[in-house]
Amino acid sequence: MAKRSSTQESVALAFELLKRIPRHRKVTASELRNQLESIGITRDIRTIQRNLETLCEHFNITRDERSKPYGYSWNKCGEGLAMPNLSSHEALLLSMAEDYLANLLPSNVMASLDGFFSEARYKLNPHCDNSKDRNWLKKVRVVSETQPLLPPKLDSEVLKAVSGALYNDRLLNVEYHNARQQTRTALVMPLGLAQQGCRMYLVCRFDGYDNERALALHRITKAVVSSFSFERPKDFRLSQYDADGRFGFGEGDKCKIVFCITKPAGYHLLETPLAENQTVEEFDEHYSISATVIDSLRLKMWVRGFGDDIWNVSYGK
Repeated sequence: MAKRSSTQESVALAFELLKRIPRHRKVTASELRNQLESIGITRDIRTIQRNLETLCEHFNITRDERSKPYGYSWNKCGEGLAMPNLSSHEALLLSMAEDYLANLLPSNVMASLDGFFSEARYKLNPHCDNSKDRNWLKKVRVVSETQPLLPPKLDSEVLKAVSGALYNDRLLNVEYHNARQQTRTALVMPLGLAQQGCRMYLVCRFDGYDNERALALHRITKAVVSSFSFERPKDFRLSQYDADGRFGFGEGDKCKIVFCITKPAGYHLLETPLAENQTVEEFDEHYSISATVIDSLRLKMWVRGFGDDIWNVSYGK
């Protein structure tokens, strides 16, 4: 039985290695070991090297021995393993999605997609004969509605631990500092990960409490995945947490906001309403607008941003 288990592990290791050997660039044994560790497969470097040597003998894989560390890749005439021939549109989509997904998907999932992203980058690289596809990335861009800010620095090990605990429903020991620079430690139940602008937040429940809090990921200085699992609360939904305005420093309470706003400042609200029940009354120089929205600090800050262009503001039930 032990022999059978060992054989299965060897086959699984070989399969994972084959999936991660690229066609259009070289990868080292150390890089492959790091990729395997990100999905929970831990092997020493010598074991990886021995397996790569065996794979080179049985598959169309080349080993570049011109310099160390050696690089491995599929032979140019080889088809690789389970790697689709991406269409131009698929390559464009993956290239645009890679940066956006990098901090939203668990690290082990991102590692498993590395081959697809590499294939997309190759298909769009300057040496490929597809200038229209390559130039498309220069023609599209996501732009910010607010003053652009540089993203805070994230500890890669913290992100790896947080995403791993979230993915596997494991309790998480964290050390973090709050806005007052006070250092705290806590055992938390990770429930969701959200990106708001350039910041990322971990939505969690602290041990001993039944309410949710959002911790800024860049303020977590240390995170250790516990060996204890937990059952996700049946009454929690990340989409509802967001809809309740919790990322805007609200508590889910709704209010009816009524205000007057100059036409130049408020015209966009006719195109992008505050809510489905928004009403607008037009006057010569301004609009009178009312809508039912989530009451939050973000709402108040949004109103203050209009300065003298907005007046007679009231928040009712």
